[in-house]
Parts: sequence; C-alpha cells; structure tokens
Amino acid sequence: MDSALNIIVVEDHDDLREVTVDALQAMGHQARGVDCAEALDEMLTVFAADVLVLDLNLPGEDGISIAQRIRKAQPGMGIVMVTARDAVRDVLSGYDSGADIYLSKPTSPEELGAALRALGRRIRSVIPPALLSLDLLRLRLKGPRGTVDVSEHECQLLAALARTREHRLETWQLLDLGGRSMTVADKKALAVQIVRLRKKLLDVGAVEPTIKSIRSTGYQLCLDLEVTG
Repeated sequence: MDSALNIIVVEDHDDLREVTVDALQAMGHQARGVDCAEALDEMLTVFAADVLVLDLNLPGEDGISIAQRIRKAQPGMGIVMVTARDAVRDVLSGYDSGADIYLSKPTSPEELGAALRALGRRIRSVIPPALLSLDLLRLRLKGPRGTVDVSEHECQLLAALARTREHRLETWQLLDLGGRSMTVADKKALAVQIVRLRKKLLDVGAVEPTIKSIRSTGYQLCLDLEVTG
C-alpha cells in the first residue's frame, strides 16, 4: 500500500509489543518490535524506520530521553508516544521532547492506525531528500557525484553512526557490530575500514570532514546521511 510505513515499536511488555506489531503488520505496515533503547539502536542499523511507536517506561534509557536524541539525530523521523502517563505535565513533556503524537494507554489499534496515517501524510509531505543516502538493501552509498558500492559491514557502521546520539559511537561499540573485540589487531582493522569509508564518502560528493576520529574514544560522522532500505 502507498501509505505503508516502516515502524519500530519500543515496548518492554512482551505481549503488548507482539500484539501491536501484529496489528500494524495487518494494516500493511512493515513493523518490528524491540524492548529497550539498546535494542532500538541495533535495529536502526539494519531497518530504516519512518516512525517510532514509543513507550516511556522502559528499562535503562527511558522514552523521553530516546525521543530527545532521535529527534536531534534524525529530525524527519515520526515519533508516536503510547504510554500510561496521562497527566498534563507528562503530555507536555512528551511533546517538548520531540513527540509528534501522544496517546494514552490503553490505545485501540484503530486509534493508533489513524494516528499513523495522519503522521505518515505529514512527514512525507515535508521531508526533502537528503543530499547523501545509504541504501541498506542494495548496499549503495549515493551522493551528488554518483553512487558507490559498500559492503554489508560498511553499511552497518555508517547506519549506526547516522542513527545515534551526535552521530558518535565509541570504538568498542563499532567493533561489536562486526563481532570483534578491543584487540590491537581489530582496532587497526576498524581504522582501515574508516579510512575506506571516508574515501567512499568523498567519492560520492561529501565534503571534509566526513568521519572524525575522537582521540581514545571512537568516531563521529560529521554529515547528515539518509538511511533507507
């Protein structure tokens, strides 16, 4: 369907998450479910979400904090908060942190579906195409100067940097994406991959700096990158 969205449901209640994902898929959307912020960040490296359906009471990082950093890192992403917190101050806090729509539990599938249809029309009508884009399915990086092929692991690295707070990740987090550890050899291999990615970004038309090394910490993507696929 033309109005289908890629949706990630962030909900730590297993049954409710499963029911919500099933309902969204029955509406024709592509939906995935995760139970915490860490799982969300991992999912965002492989699944280009249009919208988050976000609970607030989560283990670890809560929904308010997640919304704030996702809104900063990916301003075009839709955020629907679905929560039992229905006091006026909670609703205001939700909108202030980046929510597009705030729904109180219990929420029917019909109400959620209507909210998503309205949000989908809005975000697709106002978001211009990004200058640089990464296609996770075709393993391609595209920019004003053309397109280059990237490996699956290069896609994971770029998508992870694009989706996270301040486009920044620590070295151990990037190594963990490839199943590596903090050995000298693995850190050197990561540095080589970063060099290759910098060249590919420049090849498609990015300008310096592209990926910045943060001394003794990690790496930071210094440009906006649309992740699709």
